[in-house]
Amino acid sequence: MLSSSRSQIKQEPTPRIVNIVNFIRLLEPRDAAITEDVLYQTVVKQVEIMKKYKLGGTFLLQYDALIDPRYQKLLKALPRDSFEIGAWWEIPQPQVEKAGLKWRGRYPWDWRANIGFSTGYTPAEREKLIDVYMAEFKRIFGYYPKSVGSWFIDSYSLNYMYQKYHIVASSNCKDQYGTDGYTLWGGYWNQAYYPSKINSYMPAQNEKNQIPVPIFRMLGSDPIRQYDNGLGTTRQGVVTLEPVYKFGGGDSTWVNWFLKSFTEDKCLGFNYTQAGQENSFTWDAMAKGFEIQMPLLAKLRDEHKIRVETMEASGRWFKEKYKVTPATSFAVSKDIEGSDLKTVWFNSRFYRINLLWENGNLRVRDLHLFDESFPSVYTNEVATSNECSFFTLPVIDGYIWSKPNQLAGLRLKAIIDGQEVLVKGKDPVYSQTGPGHLHVSWPLISVKGSFEMDMNEKELKMSLVSDNAYNWYFDMTTATDAKLPFEKITDNQIACSFEGMDYVFKPIKGSFSEPGNGILFRLKPIMNTIQFDLSAIKKL
Repeated sequence: MLSSSRSQIKQEPTPRIVNIVNFIRLLEPRDAAITEDVLYQTVVKQVEIMKKYKLGGTFLLQYDALIDPRYQKLLKALPRDSFEIGAWWEIPQPQVEKAGLKWRGRYPWDWRANIGFSTGYTPAEREKLIDVYMAEFKRIFGYYPKSVGSWFIDSYSLNYMYQKYHIVASSNCKDQYGTDGYTLWGGYWNQAYYPSKINSYMPAQNEKNQIPVPIFRMLGSDPIRQYDNGLGTTRQGVVTLEPVYKFGGGDSTWVNWFLKSFTEDKCLGFNYTQAGQENSFTWDAMAKGFEIQMPLLAKLRDEHKIRVETMEASGRWFKEKYKVTPATSFAVSKDIEGSDLKTVWFNSRFYRINLLWENGNLRVRDLHLFDESFPSVYTNEVATSNECSFFTLPVIDGYIWSKPNQLAGLRLKAIIDGQEVLVKGKDPVYSQTGPGHLHVSWPLISVKGSFEMDMNEKELKMSLVSDNAYNWYFDMTTATDAKLPFEKITDNQIACSFEGMDYVFKPIKGSFSEPGNGILFRLKPIMNTIQFDLSAIKKL
């Protein structure tokens, strides 16, 4: 049972881990000006600036770059105690043909999901592609890679790499919707997780059903803006630590704000971000961002505020510390100058939730549930189009269910002097009140008291603490034409169905109603408390 105690329990310092990951392609068919030499010189410059600031990191090689003698010579010269060489899992023509398969691409490297990624091949073909890569890597470097990253690796391939070649770490793309034909939406938002054996985007709930390779989320997402950036346009924008972005990793104000929050705001378990960039963007485009970030990372390392390490080192640390996916959080207590937004993301092996404060009001912006038995079609089947989609189980989706003038979410309201009002408050305070237990205390202005929220790996609990009794509740709204998973709303549960999976959203304490007037449902407390066990989502 969750405790609502606000007493601070002394905890070990939570590590803030940074992986500098640069992945390498041999060629870039999308732009004739980006020659093989431009791509190579980009990596040379990345090595130079990392060495200048004595920063180690991870270089991941696509197969065509792996077999190129220039990259072999450059990377073999790096000191093994601070640099790691691993695999970048996009599939180019030489690898396919070496495996005895027919190349279907338009160019020697084709970025389409059914050609350039493992999702485009049968399980038997994936094994051949992995064996070819691993044999070549070992011939060149004398060992098998320990880290394998990609925008996405299917669970069949990941498990095969683990069982046969004993990889210890992987990475996949940040949450995104539709970017470059890839949608990964609703997953473990940041840090790292152990994936289900039948769905590498879905965190497993039990050790026996997980692949024991932690998957780290790439690219360093802006915890406030990335989620619904570009809402109302044809594509989602990007606000990340990637050094090529003018607002993001290439902007000194943003970088300093992001790393200050990353190192100083409260977090559970550990905080994680990934710096670096693929060479396809070229050095000219990323130089400014690298020159902003590298000295700052070196300074934070020297001040013992961050650990800069290889993906392999992070993977080994994670596996030693966690037998199953841990509860973690990423909070922002102060936004960039000129904004009053504040947020916290909480993840566990059972669910993720995002709280956002706007103009002093609280919106539960996102809630997705995790179920290791929810399969990915790409585990055993072949992608047949340029697009691939990976989802978890939605309860609240503040991006897909929103329009610019209709932002979806649960909003906290109360009846004050006979009038319904959005509850307004001051700055939330985040604390850890036990292992894997995040407490958020929100001092209120609208009423005398505070709103107290507790999250642990299974449960979510909320209550309004005051000397006075108030009628308070959450109202859920979405854009009018949003496609929703809700099948039936009753007073004690919401029955949901999504992508063939049935699940329920059911409180331990609290009740639902349908008040109408554009409100999808109302969630009211029982005895001043709303409480959920989010590990119990199966339909009975």
